[in-house]
Amino acid sequence: MIISFNMVMKARRQAAVLELVGGEDIRSQEQLRARLRARGHRVTQATLSRDIRDLGLLKRSADGAYQQPGAEPQVPPAAGAALQKAMAEYASGVDCVQQLVVVRTGAGLAQPLALAIDRAKLQDVVGTLAGDDTILVISRDARHAKALARQLEAWSQFA
Repeated sequence: MIISFNMVMKARRQAAVLELVGGEDIRSQEQLRARLRARGHRVTQATLSRDIRDLGLLKRSADGAYQQPGAEPQVPPAAGAALQKAMAEYASGVDCVQQLVVVRTGAGLAQPLALAIDRAKLQDVVGTLAGDDTILVISRDARHAKALARQLEAWSQFA
């Protein structure tokens, strides 16, 4: 198989596209073209559209930025604020046992609060399980669980 100059340039350009969308929030083709131009890749809008299609790039629903399919979505900037608000509105108690944090809520409020915890992608949280009025937050270890419990309590109005 003979590899042409155009194939090499396309591969380099597409690698640059992946690196750019993986490293920053790029929301438009024009923004992407400008970033590519700064790296020495001059492309037309049509070529860039084909590259986006060939690479299977998608736009995140949260902020409209391009991402690779299956890429871990980045935490939206508002996720932390949403968690703080949800804790203040829904939480009625926080307890820590070993590496587990139990968050109590009113009836039917555990699911939306667990979703807010999951979306915030807190570093110390491995996962959550939610029932009707109780959330089990699993942390990496007991030390991280205690710190997490303190933070969740600080965001709650009951504390």
